[in-house]
Amino acid sequence: MNPFDELQKVKTLLVDDDELIRDSLSMAFSNKGCDIRTADSAESGLQALREDQYDLIISDYRLPGMSGLEFMQMAAPANPQAVKVMITAYRDHFVFSQALRLGIKLFVEKPFTMATLATSLARSFHNNQAVKTH
Repeated sequence: MNPFDELQKVKTLLVDDDELIRDSLSMAFSNKGCDIRTADSAESGLQALREDQYDLIISDYRLPGMSGLEFMQMAAPANPQAVKVMITAYRDHFVFSQALRLGIKLFVEKPFTMATLATSLARSFHNNQAVKTH
C-alpha cells in the first residue's frame, strides 16, 4: 500500500522553520492529495491549532523562540488525540525521554527521504488509530 493513501485521510500540521523542508514536504503531501498546513514557528503553529483541529502534528525539535518540545506541550490540550511526531537532527536521551512523556511516539531523524518519512508517518498514524478502536 502506498503510504500516502493512509495520509490522505489525515489533516496534518507541520511546524518547521527550515523553509526548504517546509516547502518540500508541503509540496509532496499536497501533490499526493494530502491535507497539510505549514507553520514557520511554534507561535504560528499554535495559532493554526487555535483555528483548526489536526490528526497529525509534526514539529522540528529546534525552532526559534521555543523548542519543539515546548510547542508540543502547548499543543497537546488543543489536539489531545493527534499523533505527534518530532523531527530532529540531534540524538539526545533527555530529549527523547521528554518527548515520550509528552506523547510523542515517532522521531524522524534528519536527513530523511520522503519515502521513509511517509511510510513512518502512515504506520504511526495507522497504529494509533488501531489502538483507539480496541
